[in-house]
Amino acid sequence: MNRLEPDRQGIERAVALLRAGEVVAIPTETVYGLAADAFDDAAVARVFEAKHRPSFDPMIVHVAPGSAREAVAKLARLDALNDEAGSVFDRLTTDFWPGPLTLVLPKARFVSDIVTAGLAHVAVRMPAHVVAQRLLEAFGGPLVAPSANRFGRISPTRAEHVVAELAGRVPAVLDGGPCEMGVESTIVGLAADGGLKLLRPGAVPVEALGSDLRWSTVDGAGGIEAPGQTDQHYSPATRCALLGGVVEEQDPATLRQLAADTEVALLRVVGDPASGRAALAAAGISVLDSRSLSPEGDLVQAARALFATLRELDDGSARRLLLEPPPSRRGLGHAIDDRLRRAAGSAR
Repeated sequence: MNRLEPDRQGIERAVALLRAGEVVAIPTETVYGLAADAFDDAAVARVFEAKHRPSFDPMIVHVAPGSAREAVAKLARLDALNDEAGSVFDRLTTDFWPGPLTLVLPKARFVSDIVTAGLAHVAVRMPAHVVAQRLLEAFGGPLVAPSANRFGRISPTRAEHVVAELAGRVPAVLDGGPCEMGVESTIVGLAADGGLKLLRPGAVPVEALGSDLRWSTVDGAGGIEAPGQTDQHYSPATRCALLGGVVEEQDPATLRQLAADTEVALLRVVGDPASGRAALAAAGISVLDSRSLSPEGDLVQAARALFATLRELDDGSARRLLLEPPPSRRGLGHAIDDRLRRAAGSAR
């Protein structure tokens, strides 16, 4: 896999590959994505093939910076939105685009069913990463860009993660450095009548979107409506178990059951890793490693470090990863909690 520099030459090479129907891993502010021409079905199919992604999982389409309505004109039927829904679209895109907010909108006829998994709506966002923006502008059209990893595995937040995941499957990665956010975009469905539905918590806390907006449900339910909704996702190869709370407050017998009489590593969202390690050791559990995403309790720092730290712990040393949930499901804690639950196959 070629690692392309994020300069003019690198972007030109990436554009040439994309125009030839190839796929290229690209940086965004959330995670690295595996990009292809959104209007080229064969290229989109190559993304599914490279990721081993099932056909039922829709993709997010990324658009270049500029007028939101113009950017989605060939992707979404904004004319299907009533006045209230149109106002909500304008408000959310004004406040959060470019950025890590994905809107699910009525699909335009130009968008292939392979992109949307046969659904009648399409997921669209305008990334804030400057390299992604330059690439989109140079390419001159929208790009699908699901996370650049094998389906269900840990999302990549650095170019080297992409190489480790997809070497031999993808011709190139455009190296834009570590991702700023570290977790995927928030996905919100916008109904024709203006009702909103949270389909995936992410880098934009739902509380930031506005308490006066009309929400039809708190969480996604039912069938797959957006990426990242399978019960097990973002998963290490090492088996994971989700703790019920702070490790120091867990019953020792419960901890031993989760540890399954094997060597473990502990991942804390916040707090002292040494204290967590001591609590496990006191319960008679063999602890090979203990990490905290943010000992100081900064959830922005924790989100940025989440996937990279999971990868480091998934090195084959520990036989079980014990995951401690965040102290709250508010703000970025909601997205972190969602990723940990799905990593452990215990999404709710």
